[in-house]
Amino acid sequence: MRNWKRLALMLGAGVLLLALLALIVGALLSHFLIDLWWFLSLDFGGYFWLRLLYRYILSGGVTLGFFVLFFANFWVASRYLGVYVRPQAKGKLRLLHRFQTGAMEVYTPLSLVLAVVLALPFYREWEAGLLFFFGPAAGVQDPVYGNDVGFYLFRLPIFLMLQRELLITFLILLLASFVLYWIEHRVAGEEKVPFPTGAKIHLTLLAILVALIQGWGFMLERFSLLYVSSHEPVFYGPGFVEMRYQLPLIWLSVFFFLSVSGAAIVYAHRRQGLAVGVASGICLLLVLGLRKLELIPALLEQYIVRANPVTTEGRYMRNNIEATLAAYGLTKVTTVDFKLSRQPENDITGREIEDYIANIPVWDEAFLSDVYQQLQGLRPYYQFSPVDVARYSIQGQVQQVNLAAREVNLAQLPREAAETWENKHLRYTHGYGVVMTPAAQEGERPMTWYIYDLTLESPVGFHIDDPDIYYGQENLPYAIVPNKLEIAEIAGTPQTPAKYHGGGGIEIKSLFRKLIAAIYFQEPKIFFSINVTDESRLRIRRNIRERIKELAPYLILDSDPYIVVTRERLYWLVDAYTVSRWYPVSKTTVLADDWLDGVSEINYIRNSVKIVVDAYDGHVDFYIADPEDPIIRAYSRAYPGVFKPIAAMPLELQAQLRYPRDIFYLQMRIYAKYHQRQPELFYQQSETWSLARTGDAPKRPYYLTVKLVEREHPNLQPFVQICPLTPIGRDNLSALALAGVRDLKEGPYRPELVVYQFGKEFQVEGPAQITALIDQNPEISASFTLWGQLGSEVRRGRIIVLPIGHSVLYVQPVYLISAGQTKIPQLMRVIVSMGGVVVMERTLKESFDKLRRLLEEKTRQEGRLLG
Repeated sequence: MRNWKRLALMLGAGVLLLALLALIVGALLSHFLIDLWWFLSLDFGGYFWLRLLYRYILSGGVTLGFFVLFFANFWVASRYLGVYVRPQAKGKLRLLHRFQTGAMEVYTPLSLVLAVVLALPFYREWEAGLLFFFGPAAGVQDPVYGNDVGFYLFRLPIFLMLQRELLITFLILLLASFVLYWIEHRVAGEEKVPFPTGAKIHLTLLAILVALIQGWGFMLERFSLLYVSSHEPVFYGPGFVEMRYQLPLIWLSVFFFLSVSGAAIVYAHRRQGLAVGVASGICLLLVLGLRKLELIPALLEQYIVRANPVTTEGRYMRNNIEATLAAYGLTKVTTVDFKLSRQPENDITGREIEDYIANIPVWDEAFLSDVYQQLQGLRPYYQFSPVDVARYSIQGQVQQVNLAAREVNLAQLPREAAETWENKHLRYTHGYGVVMTPAAQEGERPMTWYIYDLTLESPVGFHIDDPDIYYGQENLPYAIVPNKLEIAEIAGTPQTPAKYHGGGGIEIKSLFRKLIAAIYFQEPKIFFSINVTDESRLRIRRNIRERIKELAPYLILDSDPYIVVTRERLYWLVDAYTVSRWYPVSKTTVLADDWLDGVSEINYIRNSVKIVVDAYDGHVDFYIADPEDPIIRAYSRAYPGVFKPIAAMPLELQAQLRYPRDIFYLQMRIYAKYHQRQPELFYQQSETWSLARTGDAPKRPYYLTVKLVEREHPNLQPFVQICPLTPIGRDNLSALALAGVRDLKEGPYRPELVVYQFGKEFQVEGPAQITALIDQNPEISASFTLWGQLGSEVRRGRIIVLPIGHSVLYVQPVYLISAGQTKIPQLMRVIVSMGGVVVMERTLKESFDKLRRLLEEKTRQEGRLLG
């Protein structure tokens, strides 16, 4: 009996020991295993191991290299090149012998610590190190030194970091070896032991390496001239002073430094060359002093450059212009001279005007978001994503629409319900469907819907097989799907058991995987819950930005992901950028902290990747949109199979590709100045533009679905962005910049930029001037005053500027917002302006009809005056 008890106790202890061991191993490996399983669930298992391999090979290789340098030098210095002491020596020599033979116990950890400290910058920049090895030639030469641009994008940052760390390394080695030899020689000095020849050679080699590395540093300083900003606001990059004064001094620094170093080494060995060394040293100090002295550059600037600015700096301005346009993707901008009509009423007659009316967005996304939430939220746990703009073929016509995804947001639930584990992770797991409305609406009329309600009713024929949204823009917690508690929205009826049939997610069928997941989230319910089945999968990183950044942290994401409706399911399309601050002679742009993933400054950008995220199962696909971008080519070479050609994207998704708003806004900020390609004009800055302003803020680009450039670009899709540009310091309109993509029927995806430039024979009103005209209109002002007295707030939307024929049309919606607690904006009127005439009616058609009559009357009156 006792044996059985003892055996039971031993078995129980063994089970407890194994359980404890499993918990310890799970705690140590849970993050690694969850990451691995997550990558495998997305079919990126090979990519996961490759990134891990690259990171540790690069980091470990650099650390090993520094360790070998330190250890080999210390080992050689202490064992072979120092003073040799016999083992039987006594006194100080006996102590020295013990120091020599036991020094490795000190040098090994010391070398390792020094290696890790010096390799720290490479740990942080291992992705840059990856580009160093895989970066291709860009095929473009810098305008100053003639090097391939790929050298600056991929290799110069690593060279600068490597030179700095190697210089510190060999200075430490030189100093430490000298001290070591000095101590050995002093201890052995009583025995009159000569300073070893090997030690002299060792120190000499270290000194030569220090000199060469510092000389390399001086040579690398040449490239810093490509990034100077001292000539701004006129131009960026090197000018006359840098290339004719600073650059020769850099070369002289290299020459005299190497001369001093060589003379010092020769003198240390042979006691010769002192005069040469002193002379070279004086010259080096003089050169370094001249480089720091500001008087001579100031005199050159004052009496040579400013006396003939275009002659002396013209070529450098041209270098800056060409490099900046190339770096920001602005070399292929098409400029169109826009000829204004003397009779604008002719441009708003005929059947073609109906196409414009059908797609002019009279609802701003900011106002429409409140309407969607109030009228179509339908459940307390649903929240609409930011309203997107898109175009779809509806009943045979391409129409512009607004749409938003109905996502789950547990913060909308009562606090008690939102905080329960089952509600957060099993029951309220996903959003459902979208709402869609046409861009064109009528004032004082009910909203027209293309997709609405939880039944996803669509009078125009939209149908979605799997409308559930498990992955979106909300900060969604992890979910375990499918399970026994999940709620589905079927035919708008809540509390219906969900039937998930998609893929994706981490399998947690085994007890081991449940245990690892429970440890990872520190939640035992994952392991013990009876509502988790064998088919259940763990779904993490459900915010699409977090999901993409975990997969590709080196890509910069656009701030506006947008939802795409297909017959099968919903997808998120996300534009991604590759950026750099190392493009030579290109103007650097300082960015706001909340823009482009918080990148502080750049001077190169490409919309190189289009990313598709399946809103149902979370699968992610990366497509190369700009195969000419050398940075994405480098990543594609480093990670084969991750990035697919854009042609491999399903056609239904390709049809929804667009020119992203963030890069267009940034490009127009640059192009507003750099469209002046002639140095003379660029220096005068007389044609500099700025983004049109309404109030205190610059006007952001907006999407329109209209045929604007059919003569100049017959292959351009009619879905474009428009950005109005005004002369700097003035409010009239100078140009309209348009951004779109080529029609898929004419070839693969390709972005296009077109600028309508207005002549100077007529003044074209800008948005601020149109705002003033509206404010001065007595009829409109009276209506605003009346509505305001009725207890409602009058709000005006953005001003839309678009060319029609040979005229420029302005459209501004007017909303009425109740002063009560429930504030649902209502579209009341649409203001239309052309040729200095302003009208306001309930619908666009009524406004156009009235505008045409007033313009015709104005033309007749002007004709009578001229007659």
